[in-house]
Amino acid sequence: MLKGAKKLYDPRLSKLAHLLVNYSLGVKKGDQLAVIGSVNAQPLMLEVYKEALVIGALPDLLPSFSETSELYFKYASDEQLQAPPSPIEMASRTSYDALLTIQAPSNVKSLSQVGPAKITLSRRAGTELSKIFWQRMSSGEMRWCGTLYPTQGLAQEAGMGYYEYADFVFKAGLLDADNPEAEWLKIHDQQERVSAEMDQRKSFRIVSEDTDLRFQAAGRHWVNCDGKLNFPDGEVFTGPIEDTVEGHIRFSFPGIYGGKEIEDIRLTFERGKVVKAEAAKGQELLHALLDTDAGSRYVGEIAVGTNPGITKFSKNMLFDEKIGGTVHLALGRSIPMSFGKNESAIHWDMLCDMRQGGEIFADGELIYKAGKFLFA
Repeated sequence: MLKGAKKLYDPRLSKLAHLLVNYSLGVKKGDQLAVIGSVNAQPLMLEVYKEALVIGALPDLLPSFSETSELYFKYASDEQLQAPPSPIEMASRTSYDALLTIQAPSNVKSLSQVGPAKITLSRRAGTELSKIFWQRMSSGEMRWCGTLYPTQGLAQEAGMGYYEYADFVFKAGLLDADNPEAEWLKIHDQQERVSAEMDQRKSFRIVSEDTDLRFQAAGRHWVNCDGKLNFPDGEVFTGPIEDTVEGHIRFSFPGIYGGKEIEDIRLTFERGKVVKAEAAKGQELLHALLDTDAGSRYVGEIAVGTNPGITKFSKNMLFDEKIGGTVHLALGRSIPMSFGKNESAIHWDMLCDMRQGGEIFADGELIYKAGKFLFA
């Protein structure tokens, strides 16, 4: 076992691999599957590899080292930072039928000393590939799911012990259930009703502490996130009409970007664009992100978290944006399946707690209060 990787074998790991391959990605015989993840995720990567082989798929494992990103940003020149994605990265997004990406960092702060300008250069270099990736996803040409394998670094960031964090991860995915897939199918049905109802509405207003935000979403789609795009999952999201976002919002939790925390973010919007941005800590990074490109001051996604099994902020957006009773907003790139049209090199989520009396109105009607939909 590699140094720094913590061996965890747990029957829930086999359940997770089965669910990812069969439910989330719908892998079939003959499908080409790419599995990308840190070597820290070796136990899960091997379980997924085995599961895919049993089905008759053609899996490829593409392991990496957590330390490479730190070395890259430390030693790469501006020319290298702006280079097109590597042939391997291109192939993983353009040539496979299915792609699984697994977060498993040993140190979530490894990029905390990297300046915003370097990260921006690197992000811009991947813009075209990102566009191709999401187009393939939206057309059904490729299936993708992003997940996480517990590590000491993630546990420490979440303020938990390693085994406590592993339990948190597995329970959020309903892996303690006898039949997790059946449980996720129930969630699909519940959220489908919410999605269908929201699709019928045109104008929305989100009201909470220091927050009064309005937007239009006529002709856009509220996507039911039921364990297919992320695992664990639990949200419904849309891409608002880009120039209709108006008002102000204060985010309850720190925004996390590249291991750096931006605290007490407050944004003001006019005609869809951020015109004022303040933060108690990390304001320089906040403004650098807003100035990434022409689309980074516009909203690409607005979503409602619905997973009741995730209640604690863990400083990892894969989990935090799913917290039941929260709303999150992403600046930058829209997800095409929501019919959003904003383009950007970034897609950065920030989280607002609605559980203490927050409200959502649709076409003037109260549809959500204190973390609960009133029609679900």
